[in-house]
Formats: sequence, C-alpha cells, structure tokens
Amino acid sequence: MKKNWILLICAILTSMHSELKAQDVHFSHTEFSPLTLNPALAGALSPMQGVANYRSQWRSVATPYKTIAASFDARFNEKKRDRKGIIAGGLNFFNDQSGDLKIVTNNVNVNLAYHLIIDRNSTIGLGLYTGFGQRSINPNAGRWGSQYVNGAYDATAAPGEVFNNASFTYLDAGTGLVYTYKKNAGYMTQNNQFALNAGVAAYHVNRPKYSFLGQGDEKLYMRYSAFVNAVIGIQNTRGSFLPGVYFQRQATENEVYLGTYYKYLLSEGSMVTGFTRPMSFYLGVFHRFKDAFVGKVMFEYDCYSVGFAYDINVSALRTVSNAKGGFELFLRYNLGDGGGFRSRI
Repeated sequence: MKKNWILLICAILTSMHSELKAQDVHFSHTEFSPLTLNPALAGALSPMQGVANYRSQWRSVATPYKTIAASFDARFNEKKRDRKGIIAGGLNFFNDQSGDLKIVTNNVNVNLAYHLIIDRNSTIGLGLYTGFGQRSINPNAGRWGSQYVNGAYDATAAPGEVFNNASFTYLDAGTGLVYTYKKNAGYMTQNNQFALNAGVAAYHVNRPKYSFLGQGDEKLYMRYSAFVNAVIGIQNTRGSFLPGVYFQRQATENEVYLGTYYKYLLSEGSMVTGFTRPMSFYLGVFHRFKDAFVGKVMFEYDCYSVGFAYDINVSALRTVSNAKGGFELFLRYNLGDGGGFRSRI
C-alpha cells in the first residue's frame, strides 16, 4: 500500500513538472537528434542525412512518456565548385506524450544554415529555425484532489479544475552557432584521423505563450544548449574514441551529459570496386548528471546506422523505478561521408 502511494505521488509530481516547468524533450542519443541539439547542425556534418528517433521512459513508475522525432537536413550547393560556404536547410518534427493527463506536444520546425569554409579542414556556421507548435491536455484523464472523498477515489465527483486552453498553438524560433574541424587519416589503416565539433544554441527566443489556463503571462522558457564532441582515431588500430559533452539549461533546470563511444571498424570497405561496404560497431557509456547512466550500442553499415540506448536511473526516483529509466532507438541514413560524427567539407 505504501508503495502505491509513492507511485501516485511520483506520477503527480512528474505531471506537474511537465506542466509547470515546461521542459523540452531530450534524447540519450543527443548527437543523433541534431536539430534539437543545435539548428546550425543542418548541413554541418553531412551532405544529406535523415534520422528517426523513438524514446519511452518511466514505464515502471507511471504511464510511459513517449517521444517520436524525425529530422532531415541537406546541403543546397554540395556540387558547386569553388564555393566559399555551404548553404543548407533542414526539417525537424517531434511528438511527445507525457503522463496520465496525456499532455501532448507536437512541433514542426524549418531550418536554414550557412557554413563559412575557413580552410580545407574547418567551417563555422550560423543556423536559424522557425516553427509551429501545438499542445493539448486531457483533464478528464486525471485524478484530482477534489475527487477523493474520505480517502477514496470517486470518479463521479467533479474534478474542480478549469482549463481554458486545453489545446493551443504557438510560433517558435531560435538560432545556433557551430564550428567543425576534420583532419582525415593519411590512409585507411593508419587511422590517425581527428574531428571536432562544437556549438552553442538558443531555442524559443521569442518566448511564446504557453499556458493551459489561458494566463497570458506564462511563457515558454528559452533553452540554451552547448556541446563539444570529437572523433579520435587510435593510430594503426581499428579503434576510435568518440567523446562528447552536452549541456542544456531551461529556466532553473540544468542538464550535464557526458561520456564516450568506442568504435571498432569491422570492415574498411572497398574504395575501388565498391562491392565491400564499410562496417563498424560502437559501444558507449554516458552519464546524465544526477539522473542516469546510459549504455549505448550502435551498428553502422555504409550510410546506414541503427542505435539503441538504455537509461539506468540513479536519481531519487530510483526507489520506485527500480533503477529503470527508459529505452531509446534511432535509425539514420547519412549520404556521402560514411556516418559517425565525421564532417565532410
């Protein structure tokens, strides 16, 4: 009985957190949800790529929180010779469903980016996005305090809650800055390549109205994002390290997320006949500070990648979650550079 009360309280708190703090969605595969990390990543790392993400969490605590996302970005002038910069665009969509109240958020954004070519190894790019969002809630799905009579829940009792805006829409906008550097290996088996990507971004810079209660003074907080990740080849081996550090802040909430992949090249691929394609396997360990340890597995075949992540909860909620957090899956098609975080100028 005590555990049931704890579960109920946690479910209420998580629903309140989603409503009052209005935190953005986030993925454990942060680097493979590029346009929610930084709008300037459109066209920064690949001539063309498409990514689909799925995340489910808190299944052991309350109604699962589910997020589906997809993005596509491409360069417009990839085949132009003697170009001074890269012009790129992107499209990003996500759908998020949260908790027992079925709080649903839909968002569609269009990105535009320009990357100035500094030299043969590096670029610096500015990206902008503008988009459309929609949010809804189902008040009838909740159990409210006024519906508990003498300690027992009565579904026929009036909830006593008024939502003037059970569904509303809003416009959204933001910007980001990204720097990329890449030094190729001298030859395939030498494996001494090095790549570095870093960026900062601001989301919701227009502070759209964001209230189910119809209060005009409640607005969506800006989200600030910063990251650095790299590819470090272990010379004369088939292995590489891919470390990354990611930071996000929204209102008073901070997220620090860091760790590394280890990549093992299973097959180099044939650059002459093209009959054999490059193939790699990745293992990753990451930590979201004060929240979860994340284990990751990824397989890459030529332009195709599939990855799986699982969060092991270490926050105060682990008492009722039994250390279970959430699982995540992504699929990626990356044209032209063979995947990973490698940038191709």
